[in-house]
Order: sequence, then structure tokens, then C-alpha cells
Amino acid sequence: MSTSRILSVLVLVALLAFPLIAPMYGLEFYISFVRRIFIYALAASALNLVLGYGGMVALGHAAFFGAGAYTVGILASEGVQSGLIAWPAAMLISGLLAFLTGAVSLRTRGVYFIMITLAFAQMIFYLFISLRQYGGEDGMNMYSPSSLPGIDLSNDLSFYYLVLAILLVVLFLFQRLVKARFGQALMGTRENESRMTTLGYPVYRIRLTAYTLSGAIMGLAGALLANHNLFVSPSLMNWTQSADLIIMVLVGGIGLLYGGALGAFVMLVLEEMLRNWTEYWHMPLGILLLLVVFFAPKGLAGLVRIRSAADPATTAKEQA
Repeated sequence: MSTSRILSVLVLVALLAFPLIAPMYGLEFYISFVRRIFIYALAASALNLVLGYGGMVALGHAAFFGAGAYTVGILASEGVQSGLIAWPAAMLISGLLAFLTGAVSLRTRGVYFIMITLAFAQMIFYLFISLRQYGGEDGMNMYSPSSLPGIDLSNDLSFYYLVLAILLVVLFLFQRLVKARFGQALMGTRENESRMTTLGYPVYRIRLTAYTLSGAIMGLAGALLANHNLFVSPSLMNWTQSADLIIMVLVGGIGLLYGGALGAFVMLVLEEMLRNWTEYWHMPLGILLLLVVFFAPKGLAGLVRIRSAADPATTAKEQA
């Protein structure tokens, strides 16, 4: 068994055991904190699909994150508490928004693509601010979490394991996706778009499919965060949220399977620690980002050699 696989198993065992051990040491609060990390790991992994594997620098994915959260919040305020309805609806709405905005954005390239995704996200952000009946810029409260058969989301332990299971399933599906022909074609468009077009691949449709799928998973992450916080705010859709997710991917490892999850863990843990140490906690995080960019261009996941088997460049180097 490879070192990376052994490390993955050890991390999984630690995550499974943590909520059982934490109460023994008075760390019940951190069960909720780690669950929040899982949710952001899911969102960062969804962004990594388009940013890392597709080479699309999207600065508006927070719009899909917030749209998923608002879908659950609005449905709850209208009396729809079932997670079997609200969560797929969140994925559908966010996926539809990703499809509509991506259909336009993906016809541009470079800085124009970055700016148009940002513009769409800010339009959606201000749209939800204008919804006074759902709290406007003050956001809206949820008085109880979604209901699921056999699972009590008000129980920290049950919700923790549910979110962990969802994250693991999505990471597994992403792993299968990037190993499949579609994933290989997506990475091909990242490396050389003109060559893929010459070979007859429908580059636009491949990218739009990945963009839509990424948006749908972002919507699921937003639905989970709404239930975690029992509060939904337009700030989830602001461009700064998109920037935070991009930083998580860069720090964790762009184009690596566990990059988004590792980046979310590192950034949120450091943020929590530094907040208690200094009010200027942004500065050490900025220094960390600079160090990663200069000394670990593949991110922290690249340093510990936890990488996707679908990365052809990495595989070739290892075989050599």
C-alpha cells in the first residue's frame, strides 16, 4: 500500500473517531467546527473541478453556493422541511444557474471569463439582497434544520457523519469522473484547447457540463451550510467568498483530488487559531499563500504526495 493511501486511511479513521473522542476532552464545540470544514471542503472540491481540472478561473462560484443555501431557507420558510425535496432542489437551482451563466461566460477566455463570472455572481448577489420578504441584506433565519428519514440533523453526531459521508461520496465520484474519458477530455481542454478542437472534441460542451456539475455540487454544499448555520445571508454570494474558495484550492492543491478538502482544512483551522491570537490574522494567511505559490505550486497536497491518479503529468514523472 502506498504512503498516500496509508495516510488517507489514517485521516479517515481520525475523522470517524473524532466526534466520539471529543466529548471526553470537552471539545464538543469542535464537532460543529469540523463539520463546517467538511462543507467548505465540498465547495472547494466542486470549484477544483473547473479550476484545477478544467483550467477555468471562475470568480463567481459563490453565487451557486449561496443560491443552494437560499433555496433551502426559502423552502423552509414556505413550510417545506423535507431534505429529500429541498436539497435536490438546491442542486437543481444552482446547477441551472451555472448552466445559464456558463453558457454565456464560456464563450469568453482569459480575463474576460474571470470578469464575466464575477459580474454574474454580483448580479445574483444583489438580486437576493433585494428580496425583502426573505430578509434582504440582513439574511434569514431557519428555525429548524431539514428533516430526513431516520436522521436527526439537530443531533451534532448524526449531522457530522452525514456531511462526512456526502463529502466522501462526492470525492469518490470526482475521482471516477476525472479518470473517465470525460475527465481526460476536460484536462485536455485545459492543456491545449485548440488541439482538442482539432481532434474533434466538443470543447464548449465539455466545459459547460463540468461547469454545471460544479455549480450543482456547490448548491449541495450551500444546502448543508444553511442547515449547519440555521441562517442564510447574501454574504455567502459575495465575490470575497469566491476568492476564499479559490485560495483554498490553491493552498490545498489545484488539480489534485484532495486539494480542495486539504485547503479548506488548513485555511479554516489557521483562521480559527489566528483569530484568537491577533486581530490582524489576515496577514499570516497572506504570507502562507505566498509561500505556497513560490515553494509548492501544486499546493500542500502535492507536498505530501496525495494526488489524483488522473493527473497525467504527475503519473509520467513518477513512472520515469
